[in-house]
Amino acid sequence: MYWRIGPGYRRQAPETNQATFHAIVSKGPPPGLIALLGSQAVGWCQLTPRDGLPWIDRVGKLKRVDDVPVWSISCFYIRKGHRKRGVSARLIDAAVRLARDAGVRALEAYPLDAKLTDSSSFTGYSSTFRRAGFQIVARRVASQPIMRLDLTAEARAL
Repeated sequence: MYWRIGPGYRRQAPETNQATFHAIVSKGPPPGLIALLGSQAVGWCQLTPRDGLPWIDRVGKLKRVDDVPVWSISCFYIRKGHRKRGVSARLIDAAVRLARDAGVRALEAYPLDAKLTDSSSFTGYSSTFRRAGFQIVARRVASQPIMRLDLTAEARAL
């Protein structure tokens, strides 16, 4: 919810945030992907057009790089006990496939660079995105690049 409403989400009761997010899911389109292991949800990533996340542009280090209409992989949650097992990488791969199938021109992400910060990351790590083919398109602060996968270039290469 942070990228949708900003720091106000911390001032709201968790139940309010849950109800608001439930309404977003009910209204559609789906705001992300869920990773399942059997019937248990073990991970989630937010995948949505960047325009649906207005707070990103209010954070200076993440302001738009250009006017290319992008979708954003902006947030992850991986269930304890399933972290560091490739769940984020699988979610990224699924997001790339979904975006490609939807005709999206580019995917963008705002991960942390684990070499430059010991902070835990709800945005993923740059090394995981790099392995998926994303490239850094801006780095306004050392520890959090803006990374992008150009799906039109990928399509031309096929």
